[in-house]
Amino acid sequence: MTQELIDLKNSILEKRCADALAIVDELEGISEKAILQQVKSFLKVLLVHLIKNQVEKDYLPRLVGSKDGINRKD
Repeated sequence: MTQELIDLKNSILEKRCADALAIVDELEGISEKAILQQVKSFLKVLLVHLIKNQVEKDYLPRLVGSKDGINRKD
């Protein structure tokens, strides 16, 4: 990313607008990819958390309520 910023600065200083705009578009694409990757990572963590909560909600009361930790149906 550092090289892209140097190239952008040089393009602007040399008044090469088309090159500068192309670099800006490339940087926007990199930024969008980074944002999407962060959202994807967050959603994975959220999904694991929701699954964990559901499992605890469904099974923990049964285990705590049983005498030996196993819910028997006699």
